[in-house]
Amino acid sequence: MIKGCCTVLLLLIGLMGPSLCAANSSKNAQVSHLELFFSQIMSVDEYRNYKNLKELNRVSAWIKGQMQRFGIPCQFQVYVVNNLSYRNVICSLDTQAKTKMVMGAHYDVFSARYGADNNASGVVGLVETARLLALQKSKLKHNVEFAFYTLEEPPFFKTEHMGSYIHAKSLKKQKQKIKGVVILDSIGYFDEHQVQSYPVGLKWIYPRHGNFIAAIGHLASTGLTGDYCDAMQRFNHLECQRFVSPSFAQDMNFSGYLNYAKFNYSTMLITDTASYRNPYYNTELDTLDKLDLNKMAHVIDGLVAMALQP
Repeated sequence: MIKGCCTVLLLLIGLMGPSLCAANSSKNAQVSHLELFFSQIMSVDEYRNYKNLKELNRVSAWIKGQMQRFGIPCQFQVYVVNNLSYRNVICSLDTQAKTKMVMGAHYDVFSARYGADNNASGVVGLVETARLLALQKSKLKHNVEFAFYTLEEPPFFKTEHMGSYIHAKSLKKQKQKIKGVVILDSIGYFDEHQVQSYPVGLKWIYPRHGNFIAAIGHLASTGLTGDYCDAMQRFNHLECQRFVSPSFAQDMNFSGYLNYAKFNYSTMLITDTASYRNPYYNTELDTLDKLDLNKMAHVIDGLVAMALQP
């Protein structure tokens, strides 16, 4: 137990210090980092739902602080719902380019749930992606904006109170040139058995096993989904399936994906397909022990490789 605690402490010091230590210089996602980030986001005693502002604020403050330790400045995007203040965390990796790529994930949960897959996995994946891109900033051909959303879960999903809607609307108002938007939502659950389900009409086309990551987009996102799955294929660690499908994309409406599509941005959802695969999705059993962090690391590596492309 003492040895384990020391290991976590040393890693925490390395990630929180003024400069990244040698162990953090790897250009690939590290499972040890993912474990640490999960431990910071998921509380044993508190649930980060819309009723628990204290916990939402704790998590958003941690995200902001951790991203700033990577050298990525952040600000809160505050908005008011039912006389209460909620906040997205918006962080900018500025390369002085004329175009911007947006990457996002929501940090709130549904009801009294731990939300390991939905959606601590997306937040952890985005934080580790940010760390890796900050290390390779000189290779980026565009700016990257990392957005961490609140109020994506019921009772606010499908409303204009969703954090992703607030952010997408602000981008449109600023008339920024957006290369594409990538949403990470539930990226940690995999199963090699034939457990995968689909909306009507797709099960005859796609695998029955649940051992792949999905890149879901609309017609305008064909380039994004193709680039991501191409990057995953080059690593050849985890299968990637592209879904340019109105029916599947529309059915994944729990995600912020559709809010950006409403504003005509080229948008891709990276997901393990959530309830189409994960039997613990949005239940009290959505806990860290159900996730495969090694495969999650492969998902992140593919995203980093895609972002570094010209």
